[in-house]
Amino acid sequence: MLRPFIAAALGMLIATPALSQVEPFPASFVERDITTNGTTIHVRIGGKGPAVVLLHGYGETGDMWAPLATNLARDHLVIVPDLRGMGLSSKPTGGYDKQTQGHDISGVLDTLKIGKTDLVTHDIGNMVGYAFAAENPGRVTRFILMDAPLPGVGPWEEVLKNPLLWHFRFGGPDMERLVAGRERIYLDRFWNEFSATPAKFSEASRVHYAALYARPGAMHAGFAQFAAFDQDAVDNKAFLAAGKLTMPVLAVGGGKSFGPMMATVMRFAATDVTEAVIPDAGHWLMEEQPAATVKLVRDFLDAKK
Repeated sequence: MLRPFIAAALGMLIATPALSQVEPFPASFVERDITTNGTTIHVRIGGKGPAVVLLHGYGETGDMWAPLATNLARDHLVIVPDLRGMGLSSKPTGGYDKQTQGHDISGVLDTLKIGKTDLVTHDIGNMVGYAFAAENPGRVTRFILMDAPLPGVGPWEEVLKNPLLWHFRFGGPDMERLVAGRERIYLDRFWNEFSATPAKFSEASRVHYAALYARPGAMHAGFAQFAAFDQDAVDNKAFLAAGKLTMPVLAVGGGKSFGPMMATVMRFAATDVTEAVIPDAGHWLMEEQPAATVKLVRDFLDAKK
């Protein structure tokens, strides 16, 4: 399902000169630290118009969304949090189940006095976004999920059998000691194995994110995101029992990653699902195929039903 590691591609990466920097957000965006639900969430905010929230996943932070945020800010109010424990958000010892993190997002929106919003998510962000949408269906107008499953939903047990996903069970004090000071080695594994073309996840991005994940408490929080999957599966099954999502959903998979499986998963959880597959892309859609990804999001959010 996900492309395996290719040693030759890693060698090419090492030989590639570093790029100047990770793409910044427009200068018009402001940054705020919003204290809510027992944590502090770092948020970037810019633009005017209908609200849209962008939720990142593991191995990145809200910084991944800069190209999309720049596009959407032309006619949307764009809200880009760092999830609990990641990036510049605080790193509490607990609360990494996705229902609790959905409450983080509710608190951010309440603080900003935002009622309804579109939702665009990737990876762990899918899981947080689903919990938020399931508990607050009236607040989500359109929901776009990218290239990651939902614990307990659809073929979850089959997903867990994939040997490439061993990191779902990797964590705890001993694993944290193994990775301490070697965060870049651990993260390169994700960026390489889950890419169709590893070189498209630039050296500048790798340096940037590795430094953020090397901050005190960051790797503990990252491992805790995965350790919470069993509880997330229980919570998601309860959400499903209460009924499927009814807002329009776009399920996007990388052609060399989850592909059409994203739509398969979401049809278990939502009644109005549109399938999209981005060719020549693995898991890291915003890095590997940014123009195609931005166009898909823009077209879906602009569509009228």
